[in-house]
Amino acid sequence: MQEGEDRGYQGPNRRQRPTPILSRWSFLGGRRGAGGRRDGENERAFVDLYPLRDWVILTSFLFLNLLDAHFTLIYLQRGGEEANPVAVGMLHLGMGSFIFLKGLGISAGAIFFCLLRNWKNARFGVLVVLFLYQALLVYHLLLFTNRIGNVVS
Repeated sequence: MQEGEDRGYQGPNRRQRPTPILSRWSFLGGRRGAGGRRDGENERAFVDLYPLRDWVILTSFLFLNLLDAHFTLIYLQRGGEEANPVAVGMLHLGMGSFIFLKGLGISAGAIFFCLLRNWKNARFGVLVVLFLYQALLVYHLLLFTNRIGNVVS
């Protein structure tokens, strides 16, 4: 090789535009596990490989949602009333529809949080929602054990 010749990649520059939120790699086995190569490039960068920690957090998020639906149905069968008007509307469609739509909505939120994993506000949002779901589970357990409320078992 003579002096002055470039030995690097000669194809099109793929970094001319930012990485999209969804790409073919998002569904076909991704390759981007980190947002950027240099310091400071990870914030607000999309990836398509997610660490196990993210999957555990989002799966627990979905599991807590199913527990919420389960305890809500138990509470309603014991004579309680649902305070959330959206949930009341879903309950009018039937128990199966309620669980399906509740799971679908929370799953969409979990996917959105997963896609935005490198956004500081999204990471904070996941932690806030996870905390709220845990508090809601404690509330359901207190209702279930008749520690609060006056629902007949």
